[in-house]
Amino acid sequence: MTQKREAVRYFENAKELLKKSPIEDSRYSDVKYVQQACGTAYLAILKAIDEYLLKRGVVQKNLPKSVEGYRAMLKKYLTSHNGKLSRDFEALYGELHISGYYRGDLRHVDVVKAAFKVARSFIDKVK
Repeated sequence: MTQKREAVRYFENAKELLKKSPIEDSRYSDVKYVQQACGTAYLAILKAIDEYLLKRGVVQKNLPKSVEGYRAMLKKYLTSHNGKLSRDFEALYGELHISGYYRGDLRHVDVVKAAFKVARSFIDKVK
C-alpha cells in the first residue's frame, strides 16, 4: 500500500473515530474520541508528506522524525506553494496535534470539522 493511500486511510479512520463521540449542544461530549480522531488526522498529514518526499527521492531512512524535521522538509521540497503549505502545516500542527490530541481542548463540532476540512485539503495538495 502506498503512503498516499495510507494517508487517506488514516484520514478516513479519523473521521470514523470522530463519529463515535456523541454530540450535545453542538459539542462533542466524549473528548477521548475527539483526541484519537485529531491524532489520527495529524498522522494522515505526516503520511501524505512522507509519500511526497519519497516521490522526490528522499529515502525511507531519511524521512523526518520530528515536527522540526517536517518543517525543514516542507521548506526544502514544497517551496513551490509560496509557504502556504508550511503555514497550513503549522496551523494543523497546533490545532489537531496540540489542541485536539495532546490537550484535548477541541470540543465544538464546527471547529473540529473545519480543522478536518483543512487537513483533507492539505493531504490532497501534497501530491
